[in-house]
Order: sequence, then structure tokens, then C-alpha cells
Amino acid sequence: MSRSNSKQKIIFDTDPGIDDAMALLFIQKSPVLELVGITTVAGNGLIDTVTRNTLYLKDRFGIKAPIAKGAGPALDGSVSPASTRVHGENGLGDILIPPMSENTLDPRPGWKFISDIVRQYPGEVTLVAVGHFTNLAQALRYDPDVVKFVKDVVVMGGAFGFDGYLGNRTPCAESNIYGDPIAADEVFSAQWKVTIVGLDVTMKLPVKFNEIDQLKQSNDPACQLLWAISRKYVNYYRQEGLDHIYIHDAAAVAAAINPALFTRRSGAVRVVTEGFARGETIQKPDDRHYLISNWDNRPSQSVCIDVDSSKLKNLFFDTILKK
Repeated sequence: MSRSNSKQKIIFDTDPGIDDAMALLFIQKSPVLELVGITTVAGNGLIDTVTRNTLYLKDRFGIKAPIAKGAGPALDGSVSPASTRVHGENGLGDILIPPMSENTLDPRPGWKFISDIVRQYPGEVTLVAVGHFTNLAQALRYDPDVVKFVKDVVVMGGAFGFDGYLGNRTPCAESNIYGDPIAADEVFSAQWKVTIVGLDVTMKLPVKFNEIDQLKQSNDPACQLLWAISRKYVNYYRQEGLDHIYIHDAAAVAAAINPALFTRRSGAVRVVTEGFARGETIQKPDDRHYLISNWDNRPSQSVCIDVDSSKLKNLFFDTILKK
């Protein structure tokens, strides 16, 4: 990120989701980020559920930025089942959430909100997407010139097999990509800069249960809420035989704050859009050449292949625990 006096403007495209809530508070509390808007997308829950959750978190975290309701079905019309085993029936760990009115939502659909805001701040807005990429792909389809106005795109998604880390939805597919592989392929193939923060690095970010307990000990009600939400997450990983959780979505926020935390590989990225390998992400490194041309004439994108996990976790906790 540029060392200027102005904060980095962020549109957060999200599907809350417990780790989404962590990432949202990370953005809200960062001294170097300015949240200019939130768009919701189906993923961890159905679109009405994740939109309600976003409205609730906005209220509890003291967020001023507008929220626009985005896409429900994927581009092919499919609807993914909610990840209730991980995130609970209501998407936020089954804490009590009061009814939230959608009357306060921005009236524009998610893709239109993205298009309008980046045009309002040309070259200043980074899109951080941590759910399905349907809103971003719709923005590209309805407004192809949107790529000229976006500063950067950072996504949490994908699994490229570095250090043995594979998919979490299938052996080859990460959940966000699997949920709308056509959208992911279009986003990675567009003429804008994309940083891909996949399972190859997020699985190197285990956060011990006792580290999460710092949230409970905080005097900040937002942190205490995050701790309460995380109980379902902790229990899920405990049942898996682990002593830690993962902060997948917060890693994408960290990449927007401090790109130097990551080691990257550059090259065109394609996504398998159908069949048993649906959602697989495949990169052709810039220094490799093949007879098959499926990656030719596609932009080089930046795939994160390693991370300074200690520094990233310190950045995360130092930021969200500050008063």
C-alpha cells in the first residue's frame, strides 16, 4: 500500500460468516483502511441471511459505510447450501440476532454499487472479496470498463497445492471458488490486478483457542461479541481434533494492508467450471510455456504461496484489540 496520508479505500464483498465478522472488524479498526462500502453475497449462508448478519455487524461494530445487497445464486443459477456445520444455523455462531430491517440498505444491487463507488473514487478503491465472486463478475459483465477504475482486487479463495494444501470443498476446490467457478474464472481473467489469498497461505495461519480468548478479555464490546460468535467456530475445529481455528478472510484484509507479508507467484489463473474438478484453480507461471493455449492472452495475477504467519497474526490482534 502506498505510504500516503490518505487511507486505503476498501469495498468489502462478504458473506458473514464467522471469519467474515473477524475480517470486518479488522477493517473497521485498521488505522490505514477506510471502509467505503460493503456488498453482500451468498456463500456461508443464503443471501437474506448474510445480508441480515452484515446489518447486525454494522450496528454492533459502529460501522458507518453503506451496505448493498448483492447476488444470491451463482452465475449458472445454482445456490450453494449454507455452511451451518461451521458457522451455525444463522451464520454467526447461533448467537441471538434481532430482526434487522433491509430499509437501511443502499437501493443499488451489489454489482452496481461497486461500479458506482469505484467510479466515484477512480484508482483509489481496493475490492476485498471473501465470499463467492458473483458480484465482481456481474460488475464486469454489466460495466466492462469498471476495471479501469479499480485500484486493486484482493480475494480469499482458491487452492493451488503449495506445501500440500488442497481444497476444503473437494480435494481440489476451495469453497468460495466452488460456489461460483464461472465468476471466479471471469474475475481472474479480467484486466485488473488480482491478489489471490488461498488456502495455500490461510492454512498456515492457525490461531490457538487461547489466543482467541483475548477477545473475551477485552473491554471492547465488539471484541467480546466476536468472541461469542467464535464459540461455534472453536467447537467445530475442536471436534475436528484441532486446538486452533483459521482466520481465512482476515488474511485477505492483511494482504490489502501489508502485501509484504506474503510471498507470491505471478501468472495467468484459470478455474475449472464444471465436472468433478469444478472449482479447481490452476496457475500458469509467467516463466513457463505450454502448447495448450487456455492461459494465453490472460493477465498475470498474483497468487500468494507463503506468508509470515507470526507477523500477520500480530497485525490482526494488535489491530482488533486496540481501543
